[in-house]
Order: sequence, then C-alpha cells, then structure tokens
Amino acid sequence: MTTFKVEGIHCDHCVAAIKKAVRDADPAVASVEVDPARGEVKVEPSADQAAIAAAIQQAGYEVTGVL
Repeated sequence: MTTFKVEGIHCDHCVAAIKKAVRDADPAVASVEVDPARGEVKVEPSADQAAIAAAIQQAGYEVTGVL
C-alpha cells in the first residue's frame, strides 16, 4: 500500500474526485482510501507513484509527499 499526503480534501465531493482520478490513472488499483481528516490517500496495491500523484494533482489537489 502506498500513502500519499494530499492537501485540499474538504468534502465528499473531494473524496469521490480523488478516487475517480486514481482509478482512471491506473485501472489495476484494487482500492483507494481517502481520509480527509488526515489528508491521506491510500492506494492498494502500490502502483506507479508518479502517475497516481499526477492524477491527483490534475484533479485539483496538492500532493505534498509519499509515505
């Protein structure tokens, strides 16, 4: 599992937009967990980190790190 630190997650719409962006970027992703309170997006299995980060950023959110 890869965890991305993401800024700008405020509501259910944000959660849905990020999940869609990640799944569109890599259809092999089995699950996407978005935690607005912690500012984290967890992706399973570990996917192409650069592609996932780019997809999240293109959706309008700032990726500040990968854990």
